[in-house]
Amino acid sequence: MKVILNKDHVNLGEEGDVKDVAKGYARNYLFPRGIAFPYTPKTIKVLEARKGEIEARKEQKRLDARGVKEKLENLELSVSMPAGANGKLYGAVTNQTVADELAKNGFQIERKRIELAGSGFKSVGKYRAIIKLYENQSAEIGITIVAQEIKTEAPPPKPVRRGRRDEVKSEEKAVQETAANPSDAE
Repeated sequence: MKVILNKDHVNLGEEGDVKDVAKGYARNYLFPRGIAFPYTPKTIKVLEARKGEIEARKEQKRLDARGVKEKLENLELSVSMPAGANGKLYGAVTNQTVADELAKNGFQIERKRIELAGSGFKSVGKYRAIIKLYENQSAEIGITIVAQEIKTEAPPPKPVRRGRRDEVKSEEKAVQETAANPSDAE
């Protein structure tokens, strides 16, 4: 079934694109959410009328992506993570971690748009990440992972447990000492 997208959709395409999808997907998901319209002569006319507006939005997105690309490529992220003595992290720096650090620097980037080598970075060092922006534009940023100092406290000394036997022995010892030194008892 052919549909015309009314909104940008990550898996399908952008506003104004004509796509072929399954009937059930269109009827149960796309149409009720207003993401797409059926491909009919009436909707084709509406699409033609909105063509200029859609192209203007796409051009604005391209310009915004170029500006963000320049800012991102000048950015060097520094991530502090707990690590062992050998530099291995107690976890990993994932695309979610990078998205959170970018948000702290004022960039709202979805984690799905951030590509890291492998499943994440698992040791201290310098790395590169690719961020997909719009269409075929992407930015490459540098990420420095530094070890976070972990304060380890010595465990508190274990309290001396005294059982019934210890109490009996202590009493016997005290009685013996008083018998040996009667002047100390008074």
